[in-house]
Amino acid sequence: QVQLVESGGGLVQAGDSLRLSCAASGRTFSSYGMGWFRQAPGKEREFEAAITWNSGRTYYADSVKGRFTISRDNAKNTVYLQMNSLKPEDTAVYYCAVFITGSVYSIGGYDYWGQGTQVTVSS
Repeated sequence: QVQLVESGGGLVQAGDSLRLSCAASGRTFSSYGMGWFRQAPGKEREFEAAITWNSGRTYYADSVKGRFTISRDNAKNTVYLQMNSLKPEDTAVYYCAVFITGSVYSIGGYDYWGQGTQVTVSS
């Protein structure tokens, strides 16, 4: 079992940057791919980025490609989401999760969710 704790969210202005962190407990963290999702008020939780267990491949939603970068440090049991050129439409609660099976783009492929961290981008 893996427990996840997100941090790094906050209130920023459009064009600013933030780095989110997701700290994992559990000995098997380095064996799993990881993903970041976000959920805006009144909307479904949606995929943003994912990374394989060894950082060999990364995946991004079109809406964040070129602005967000996912990375991980298995020695620290932590996955990161560097968010640059933030826009008001990036405002949401951001969640990390463990990829289990299926498509990395599908929420159904993930288990063990964190509690989320709020990101608010003002215009």
